[in-house]
Amino acid sequence: MNTYKLTLIAVLSALAVVGRYVFQFLPNVQPVTAFIIICGYFLGPVSGVLLAGLTTYLSNLFLGMGLWTIWQIIGWALIGWMSGLIGKYWKTIPLPLMVVYAVMCGYLYGLIISLATFSVAGKFMSYYLLGLPFDTYHAIGNGIFIAILFPVFSRIFARYLRDSEYGKIPASK
Repeated sequence: MNTYKLTLIAVLSALAVVGRYVFQFLPNVQPVTAFIIICGYFLGPVSGVLLAGLTTYLSNLFLGMGLWTIWQIIGWALIGWMSGLIGKYWKTIPLPLMVVYAVMCGYLYGLIISLATFSVAGKFMSYYLLGLPFDTYHAIGNGIFIAILFPVFSRIFARYLRDSEYGKIPASK
């Protein structure tokens, strides 16, 4: 992993942390999942997992740490890893399909976070069902953020990938 790629991950993490902080007044609506999907898709599974861990840790420094932090990292890392595999094997993806994927990731993330309560309290179904409206907010927010951010970042990362392919960005040793 070269310095330029690490810089891109750091900038995406900063954007995700600021986005999560700015949208904290809306329950479960934040651009973090969208940034993780975009990073994983364009930069690979390792980058998606790295962004998930970094963003969760940094944003929870401001918003509060707890047992849920571990499960947030697990949930977002899984999404980043899956997005990286999609980007690795499917180079072009239609925007509506990416929006559907982002919506599904919102529900997957909610399921993983519900497992955190199960690990502590032993109650899963009641917590999960009561959390479905918040998972729906997260899913809809993901769809909106992907619809807005994916076309913009597609152009940015297309340039990055083109420049790195032609040697304008030096490879790490």
